Amino acid sequence: MLTLETQQELLAIARGALEARVRGTPPPDTGPQQDRPRHGAFVTIFCSGDLRGCLGRVTSDWPLPDLISHLAQEVADSDPRFTPVAPHELQDITIEVSVLTPEREIHSIDEIELGRHGLIIEQGSRKGLLLPQVPEEHDWDRETFVAQGCLKAGLPADAWRHGARLLVFEAQVFGEGEP
Repeated sequence: MLTLETQQELLAIARGALEARVRGTPPPDTGPQQDRPRHGAFVTIFCSGDLRGCLGRVTSDWPLPDLISHLAQEVADSDPRFTPVAPHELQDITIEVSVLTPEREIHSIDEIELGRHGLIIEQGSRKGLLLPQVPEEHDWDRETFVAQGCLKAGLPADAWRHGARLLVFEAQVFGEGEP
């Protein structure tokens, strides 16, 4: 578990990196990185409460502050679902960070705890990932969560019944404006 102080530090790094990318300036230094934890992470941005971008990595060899800085820069203009963030939007952008635990394979969807587990679906070269907060945000049940993960991977919604590999992970999720 990351301390509140570390969460605030990571959010400040994300904010600085996002704003620097949008304004075309160099990102701020993330500080010394020796003995910094290495985890997978996602950076999600919202504009006036609506999803505006989300990018991440399940695993990383980068120290966590460096990864968060990189992802915050990338999410500003590289999520293919959205146009690049414009400078006038920055005042309405809020940032959420999800720091991931290592994933583990499961053999039944009954092992999924909604709101606790994120989901990775893999089959062949296709892979889809949904963060733990997604099913609660959309009021999905377990089967809908898994079906949506399959669709995100570009697979049929029932691929989990036909050999797709299921993995779960947990995430510590925190964002701007939270206590």
